[in-house]
Amino acid sequence: MDVPVIYEAEYRLAQIVWSCAPLSTRELVDKCFAQLGWKRTTTYTVLKKLCSRGVFRAENSVITVLIPEKQVQLSQSEAFLKRTFRGSLPGFIAAFADSKRLSAEDVQEIRRMIDEYEGRSDA
Repeated sequence: MDVPVIYEAEYRLAQIVWSCAPLSTRELVDKCFAQLGWKRTTTYTVLKKLCSRGVFRAENSVITVLIPEKQVQLSQSEAFLKRTFRGSLPGFIAAFADSKRLSAEDVQEIRRMIDEYEGRSDA
């Protein structure tokens, strides 16, 4: 399944839905107002775009998730890596590490992830 690109404003609304779904459209309007300062019309416009692209479904005033957050993150991360670093994860990590000092906890977490990956049977 192709995962559609989700733009910044859409992603902000999507995060609310992913963390609370299923939820009513009224609840979403209230949450978007409280967290994002959005009016009802803005919330409905952004929700309609995400529903039309198959990310969510709004039926009988209840919003449900069709594409999980993890799937969107993976798709957008892969697209970013391909576009910006010609698909090179080591190139991305090198660029990131050159611009930001990694904490000991960051390094430990990256090592843990690599060790876990190497231990998988499909690696």
